[in-house]
Amino acid sequence: MDREAGAEGALTRSAVPVELKRLPHGEGLDLPVYATAGSAGMDIVSAEDVTIAPGARHAVATGLSMAIPRGYEIQVRPRSGLAFKHGITVPNTPGTIDSDYRGELKVLLINHGTEAFEIKRGDRVAQLVLAPVIQAAWVEVEELDATERGAGGFGSTGGHAGL
Repeated sequence: MDREAGAEGALTRSAVPVELKRLPHGEGLDLPVYATAGSAGMDIVSAEDVTIAPGARHAVATGLSMAIPRGYEIQVRPRSGLAFKHGITVPNTPGTIDSDYRGELKVLLINHGTEAFEIKRGDRVAQLVLAPVIQAAWVEVEELDATERGAGGFGSTGGHAGL
């Protein structure tokens, strides 16, 4: 794996280049950015003004499209502060942007809160995480190997007493 010395001498992974196209309604907005050196996700901002009513969903425009390298995906994740303080989250968490998609990246948000939530152009609405993808190659068999758990499903390994 390609590594280089970070600012404090620690080894860090090199960044993976991702081509990004700013759409006309994305002009003047911040590009996705890591808030700190240790951030896993990049904050992404809204390219529109919108109000999401309680219980409603909206695909928030970002004004960006991208060419994600093959073998990677971009995961769209909620911002913890919006989820905790306002009940605003990504309903299909994490949302996946596939490497062969070239349309506008939109952030699907849902308002689980009790009040309408107003988003202004330029507000941070979600996080993007670039992640490697390993594709499966199915191998059909007559029997699967035995495990201690076996076919035990929901709650079979213990946990909450009320299950």
